[in-house]
Amino acid sequence: MAVDFAHTSHAEGRRRTKAIHLARYLWDRGLTPADLLSLRAEQLRRLARTVGVHPPRSAETWYVTARLLEQKTRWAQAHPDHPAAAHARLDERELWMPSTQPDPEAGGDLL
Repeated sequence: MAVDFAHTSHAEGRRRTKAIHLARYLWDRGLTPADLLSLRAEQLRRLARTVGVHPPRSAETWYVTARLLEQKTRWAQAHPDHPAAAHARLDERELWMPSTQPDPEAGGDLL
């Protein structure tokens, strides 16, 4: 029987460690699990490199990251006054999720 190296306890531990790094970065920028899962593959690779982790080869790491963000959201709602509940870099959110509001200086709208 062949060993499935992607699902060993060692691989799962590395996946979780990577997901924690990704979730921390995303949390600080106010990105949600839905935001994360809406990103295209090339955006996800760029995100991973920006965070300083090797881009995941499977969607599993991204799903773990989304679950961690969901857990952090619930925790932050229960502890709104805790400093860790704040998003430290909200100004960087638009680097990943550009606003869909029209630019008034562009003279048009998105429709």
